[in-house]
Amino acid sequence: MEPKQMAKQMMQFNKAAFDNTFNAMTVLQDQAEKMMNSVIEQSAWMPAEGKKALYDWLKAYKRGREDFKAAADDNYKKVEAFFAGLEKGKSA
Repeated sequence: MEPKQMAKQMMQFNKAAFDNTFNAMTVLQDQAEKMMNSVIEQSAWMPAEGKKALYDWLKAYKRGREDFKAAADDNYKKVEAFFAGLEKGKSA
């Protein structure tokens, strides 16, 4: 097998593994968020400022996760474009 093709397949496998792991992590985090929301809503002793801080923390956490995924996807696209350029150069 040609080294370029092998590297491309390794990158595709890495992306698939990353996507699957990220999706599993997202499911777990979403479930934890649902549980936390339930606890917050049922906590009569917690002041409104504390609830707001926890909700803001959840939003920031989710935004950070989405930004990380977007950056990873962008970098995978760059690597795919690199390999596409190599294949065009090979066929020319």
